[in-house]
Amino acid sequence: MAFWLLKTEPNTFSWQDLVASPNRSTCWEGVRNYQARNIMRDEMKIGDRVFIYHSVVKPMVIAGVAEVVREAYPDHFAWDPESPYFDAKSSPENPRWVMVDVRAEYGFDPPITRDELKDVPELAGMMLLQKGSRLSVQPVSQKEWATVLSLRESNG
Repeated sequence: MAFWLLKTEPNTFSWQDLVASPNRSTCWEGVRNYQARNIMRDEMKIGDRVFIYHSVVKPMVIAGVAEVVREAYPDHFAWDPESPYFDAKSSPENPRWVMVDVRAEYGFDPPITRDELKDVPELAGMMLLQKGSRLSVQPVSQKEWATVLSLRESNG
């Protein structure tokens, strides 16, 4: 099992939206960065655990834990001219982008803020906390995962 962090802007899709989805599950579409795409395509597996991170808000937070329930498959939103994720260079015959499906497991109450994470010495090397780190799909080490979980009792 591997561990990941998925960033989302909550005004676009929030933890609460994931929880409210049918079966608490949805596709994680719209990733348009090659490095993030490659992680999803080549490394994410069913059963991997995921932190859902709200970015571009104050405070930025890890809102909850999800599980990968479907491995990478073509992101069909890239083929829809009406979609904000449309990519004219992608097609069903030659898909450029992928998505995975995730299912909400449990939320943190209260969510874990970025400032809280920055105060934990064991998390100093976490990709999320590195200056200039903007990748929307990030690996999390097993030690980092356990350390973050230790900051809250799960309510799931």
